[in-house]
Amino acid sequence: MIGFSKHRLLPEPESVYAALGMRADTEPALKVTELLNRALEIYKTLSEARDVLEPISKSEFAALYSGQGLNAPETPLGLIFPRAERLLLFAFTLGAAISREIERLFKSNDFALASMLDTVASLAADNAGREAESWVARQGGADQFGTHFLKVLLYSPGYCGWHISGQKKLFEFLRPERIDIHLNERFLMIPLKSISGVLVAGAADIHQIAERYPFCDHCQSPACRERGMARAV
Repeated sequence: MIGFSKHRLLPEPESVYAALGMRADTEPALKVTELLNRALEIYKTLSEARDVLEPISKSEFAALYSGQGLNAPETPLGLIFPRAERLLLFAFTLGAAISREIERLFKSNDFALASMLDTVASLAADNAGREAESWVARQGGADQFGTHFLKVLLYSPGYCGWHISGQKKLFEFLRPERIDIHLNERFLMIPLKSISGVLVAGAADIHQIAERYPFCDHCQSPACRERGMARAV
């Protein structure tokens, strides 16, 4: 367990506005700012940050990664993890209360606040992934100049050719049920504001990929370059 502060995971207002499609050079209206402040207060009241972390060997992960045989024929992670120095399975949740509140707001037709709170919670969960990457990197030691040399990235089922059904074996090994994360029949995590995957620690260049894969054309979260995975080509 890493042990996150939910306050540390709060997204910056600029990130929330960008996720909602607002232009960076546009000053938000007063009503929008008030809506964000209400969403942040609900987040602080209802979210409960919990995580679970377990090391896994390369041979164990190879068996886990094969999942139900539904991964893409070639995937970045299939090439990356054998070159890693450390692998750790990871799951994180903001708890059930905030997801229930988002659902309640949508059902009561308060779409503006529901959408704002949904965005705040999604970005906070994403921040937990980045915080976990930094935490593992700090455990990896430093060189003579005090510079951390490990680059750590989180890879998750449902992305980059790793089929979403891979959640089943990941859950069997990690047992996130102990922090009240469960899978439904479509391999989606409940509560919804949860993330899971494998933290891959190694030299920065092991994460870099040059080629495009067939599934890249259908990717709705093309953040690989910002995360340091893809080379500029």
